[in-house]
Amino acid sequence: MKKIYGVAMVLIIFMALAIVAWGAWLNYSDENQIANRMDNRRVEVTAAKAARREFAPTISLDAVRFVSDNMTDAVALTDGRILSWQVEKNEKVSKGQNLVEMVNESIPLKIQQAESAISRAEAMMTQARNSYQRQGRLKARRATSQEKYEEAEAQYMAAQGALREAQAQRDQYLVQQGWLSVKAPLDGEVLLIYQQAGAQVQAGTPIALVGDFSQLTFSLNLSDRDARHLQLGQTIYLAFAERKLTGKAYDTDYGVGNKERGMEIKAVLREIVPDLSEPADIRRTVWAVDNRARLLEPMLYTGVTMRTGQSYEALTVPLAAMIDKAHDKVFVLDAEGIIHLRTVKAGADDKKYIEIYDGLVEGDTVIVGNLEGLEDGMKVDAEVEGDN
Repeated sequence: MKKIYGVAMVLIIFMALAIVAWGAWLNYSDENQIANRMDNRRVEVTAAKAARREFAPTISLDAVRFVSDNMTDAVALTDGRILSWQVEKNEKVSKGQNLVEMVNESIPLKIQQAESAISRAEAMMTQARNSYQRQGRLKARRATSQEKYEEAEAQYMAAQGALREAQAQRDQYLVQQGWLSVKAPLDGEVLLIYQQAGAQVQAGTPIALVGDFSQLTFSLNLSDRDARHLQLGQTIYLAFAERKLTGKAYDTDYGVGNKERGMEIKAVLREIVPDLSEPADIRRTVWAVDNRARLLEPMLYTGVTMRTGQSYEALTVPLAAMIDKAHDKVFVLDAEGIIHLRTVKAGADDKKYIEIYDGLVEGDTVIVGNLEGLEDGMKVDAEVEGDN
């Protein structure tokens, strides 16, 4: 009985071990099959070649500040009260044109006093001159002393000085009276009026802002790699969001007629600092805009897109090859159909292609479609697009 029981136990243990071994083999076999399937899996993607082509980049600018070189305040040159305005706001004016007439009651009185002082000085000078001439005749006949002659001469010279001083005082008041007419400092338009009729102002007080917005300028700081393709006199085109052009800084009629969607404004490169012949990491570029169409004011505009008007040859790949917003990584396909994550240095783009400065060479194949889920080292089936 014990012998039969022992044999049964051995059989049970053997069968249990066999079942465990069979399960382990099945599990190992399934894992191998899954691994083989994963190794042989190929994701279908779209690829394109890195190629050199004519390239005209488009750059999105967070903000552009336009300024006018011809804009300054008209200021009061003397104390007074504003009597009347001779021009209206937004009216065109010429340099030297009267803007405001002021009044200062004390100036006419001072001029009258100066005229009286001149009359007294003229009378004293006439008396001193007659005395001097008489002493000269007496001296010629040896009928007076040298001392009296010299005294008469000194009195005559002092009377001349007193007359000149009185005349200078009057001329000064006459100049101040002329200053009561505030004049335009340059050709342009009356942009802002600071003081109204009746206001009492002191010398040096700004009365109005006069400016000419027909020519505006703006500056951009560009990296050397973005600026190296530029040339003085080169043209670019600026596109504005429609709502950004309706903002008003000076309450003029500039920009009110701009309703065309997608409108562009031309700018010309006027200056590059430092010059391209000098080594530099950052260069300041100055651009001029012909604003006679009255579309812009000298203010800050946001959401501006700059498009270059002159193309150049550059190594590019489709913009779709960039796998992140930093535009510094792409998947490169090798001859075995395996993709590799590569870091690149990219520049500006034209909304379709992006310029590559480093990390790729002409002929490299990059993935441009079905990027989601791709990983470094993965095998793919790639359909390579043409250059068009």
